Formats: sequence, structure tokens, C-alpha cells
Amino acid sequence: MKWKRSERLVDMTYYLLEHPHQLIPLTYFSELYSSAKSSISEDLTIVKETFEEKGIGLLTTVPGAAGGVKYIPRMAEHEVRQITRELIAELSQSDRLLPGGYLFMTDLLGNPELMNRVGKVFASAFGDQKIDVIMTVATKGISIAHAIARHLNVPVVVVRRDSKVTEGSTVSINYVSGSSRRIQTMVLSKRSMKSGQRVLITDDFMKVGGTMNGMKNLLEEFDCELAGIAVLVEAEHADETLVGDYYSLVKLQEVNEKDRTIALSEGNFFQKGRN
Repeated sequence: MKWKRSERLVDMTYYLLEHPHQLIPLTYFSELYSSAKSSISEDLTIVKETFEEKGIGLLTTVPGAAGGVKYIPRMAEHEVRQITRELIAELSQSDRLLPGGYLFMTDLLGNPELMNRVGKVFASAFGDQKIDVIMTVATKGISIAHAIARHLNVPVVVVRRDSKVTEGSTVSINYVSGSSRRIQTMVLSKRSMKSGQRVLITDDFMKVGGTMNGMKNLLEEFDCELAGIAVLVEAEHADETLVGDYYSLVKLQEVNEKDRTIALSEGNFFQKGRN
């Protein structure tokens, strides 16, 4: 089959978008489309310029016999701000207020289009780092973890509160919940991670950071390294948070359960990006 350039460009773009952070040899495209490498290089130049102009991401080239091209997702600041505004508008609705200063977010976490965009936001923030695994705790953080993992092209591991027979041998730790100050347990299968891996931790909501701190401690049991922390919503708290370095998209500043009002603002994402 002889591919027209327009057909090659469409198929090549689709393949790159479906395989982020994966080095693809030029010979793969050359053999797939039965085209000379020079033609493939010209096609990739067009894709690269379009990706950068539209803010889709970067297309980096690695020279040499073992080289190729790699698509790195990026999101422009104005797009991130738009997502943040949408989240604030949704979460500001008074009927989302739950006892204890929490917000009902299940519908947002179950929205695949929104979570895909949120995932790309955090993947963009950590795109220049080596990330091997995304870690979250069951259950609310799972959709965010998978969204980030999809754009970084890495696996997800889910920490649970209790062990399951299907998990095999597990590692468990006790940690102090930041808000309630209660001792709780975290469990993770021994097969989940390998020693030396760099792990990005994520969750939907962070009050004082007890759960995040627990996951950090769990990483030490696996001899893994913390690469970063990403949370959708952080709560402004009088007490000092138990984790110091993290990204957040939205900050819950204040809730008034009597008046049923919710005060929200941008998280620290943009400040972190300027540092």
C-alpha cells in the first residue's frame, strides 16, 4: 500500500499521541509507510511544528543509530488556568459541602474528559523528570492516577487500607492521619514496585497531608524514591502540612457549614511553575 503524505501525517500523529514518552525509531515509520527516512523526517517536522504551535506538546529528536522521536505532552498555561476556573466553579456549589469540611467530588473524578485534562496538566509539570510509577491510595485518587499515567506512559499502583488475597504477599505500615490524628494502616503488594524506582504520588484531596506522608513512608519500605506529589484540591489549614513540596490545582480556603458557603482559589501550581 502506497501512503499519501496526508494519510501518513494523520496516522503518524495518532500513533505519537497514543505513545507519549516512548522513543520511536524512524525506521519504524519508514517501514510502516514504505517511505524513505528523508520523507519521514519531513513529515515529523510538520507534526513537530503543529504540536508546538497548538500547545499540544513537544516532539524531541534523539540522534544516532539508537535514536528516534519522542512525544512529550505539554499544556499551555492558559489551558491550565481554564481547567482550574472550571474546577473552582463546579466545586463552589453549596450542595457539594460535606460534614468535616470535605467536598463531594465523585462526579468530577468520574468525568473521563475532565480527568484526562487534569492528567495532562500534572504530566506536563513532571514531563522533564524520570517517573517510573504513579502511586495513589484507594479509592478516590485512582482516576487521577490513571489519567496522569496515561500521559506519562507509566504504570499505576494503588495502596489499600487492608490486604486482599489477590494481592499476594504485601508490605504494610502504620501512619498517623493528618486530620483525625488516628493511627491507620496502608498495604501494598510486594510485586507492585522495584527498588530504585522514582514514584509520583497523587490524590484527589489533601488536608494536612497525613495520607501523602504515609505513602512517602511506604516508598522507603520498597527502597523507592519520591519524584513528586500532585493533588487536585488542597485544604488551607492552620496547622503546618506534613508534606512540603507538592503541586495543587485548587485550594479550599474556607467552608462555612452554617451558611453553606465554600471559598476556593487557585492552588500553588502556577507559583510552583515559576520557581
